[in-house]
This record gives sequence, C-alpha cells and structure tokens, in this order.
Amino acid sequence: MHHTSRESRLAAALVEAADTLIEDFDTEEYLRRLADHCVELLSAWAAGIVLIDGGEAVALAGSRLGGREEVALDLLAAQHNSGPCLESYGSGRPVPPVSISSAQVAARWPEFTERALRHGVVATFAVPVRRHETLLGALNVFEPAPPNSVSDGGRSGVAVAQALADAAALGLENHRAYARSRSLAGQLQEALSSRVRIEQAKGMLAERWKVGTDEAFIALRGHARRHRLPLDRVARSVIEGGLVDRL
Repeated sequence: MHHTSRESRLAAALVEAADTLIEDFDTEEYLRRLADHCVELLSAWAAGIVLIDGGEAVALAGSRLGGREEVALDLLAAQHNSGPCLESYGSGRPVPPVSISSAQVAARWPEFTERALRHGVVATFAVPVRRHETLLGALNVFEPAPPNSVSDGGRSGVAVAQALADAAALGLENHRAYARSRSLAGQLQEALSSRVRIEQAKGMLAERWKVGTDEAFIALRGHARRHRLPLDRVARSVIEGGLVDRL
C-alpha cells in the first residue's frame, strides 16, 4: 500500500512538472513545488534546486516543507565555487549519497560542508536537471543522517529525484518553447496589424487628396522620416484624423 501510494504521488508530481504551457508561469514557484515534491516523496529533510545559465545561477528555490526553505537556499548559495549541485551540473550525472562530514568530502566542498554541518545536515546527493544533452541546473537533497540511513537513500532515492528533475527539465523547456511561440505570434500579429493600418491610412489620404495610393504613401513615409517617427505611428494619427491635412 505504501509503494502504491508513493507511486501515485510520484505520477501526479511528474504530470504537474510537465504542465507548464500557461501564461502566468512562475519559475520560482514551480521550482519550490518541485522541491516540496522531492522532500515529500523521499521523506527527506530538505531539498533545493538551482538553474544555471551561462555559468551563473539564474534561479534558486528551496523546499518549504518543515519550514526549512531558508536553510535550503543557504546551502544552495554556499555552492558558488563547489558543491554537489555544481558537480552534478558539470558532469551531467548524479552525485550519489555521501557523508559530508568525511575529510574527503570536506576537502572537496569546503564552504558547502562547513555551512551544511552548521545547519545539522550531514548527508546529501544531487541529480542534474537535464533535457537530452541540455543541462539546465541541479536538484540537491539534504539529510541530517549518514547516507546508509537516510529516509529513502541509495539508488531508489536518487532514481526518484532524477525522475522529478527530468520532468522539470521537460517542463521548463516546453514553457520556453511556448513563450517563444507566443512572442513570435504576437510579433507577427502586430506586424500584420501595422500593415493594415498603413494601407488604411494610404487609402484615406488618397481619397481625401484625390491622388493615387503611391503618392499618398510617399507623403506618409516622408512625414515619418522628417519627424523621425515610426511609420505605423503616423498611420495611426492619420486614421484618428489628426494628420490628414498636415502631411
């Protein structure tokens, strides 16, 4: 029953992570929800996600469950030079559960280790947020117990976290494509509307002055150039009746 319940919750979380084709998409809230799902599904202590672009962190989010969001954010911020997130992002592979109190790991991630131990975190692992060959960031899980006794440690916990991270990468990439397509559609619509307004203004001038549309367009364009105005703006003024006799 426990596994069935978790499988259902995991399926729901994966569907939610992929559902990003909306206009009011909030990246940080989306990442917080993902971190919360990770904590809930793994019975983890805390989790955090960092998105990276051009070598710089562009978005950070920590799980809110248990009131440890600030701790998760602090542990992500501690990784500006080294840490499990950067290591996973750099390699494109998971960093398996490790005890960060060991001398080897302390030397590997000094600043992160010091801050994690200060918060009572002694075990961690990370998985990349990736879509095929495109790396977007990393998901980091934090535990206050050694790796061999974490709530859902080992391969199972890493596999669940990686599934969530992969779904998030798909959702983020889909939203970016959606946003680009909507932006392009808006630009094309505006270009079409602008062309319609210019044609309408030409027709109004030609009718008012009893001239051809080519001559009307030359006057329209000349006024725009002399006053350094967009042609569409001049066309709007003509349509609204402000420039018919003053070009």
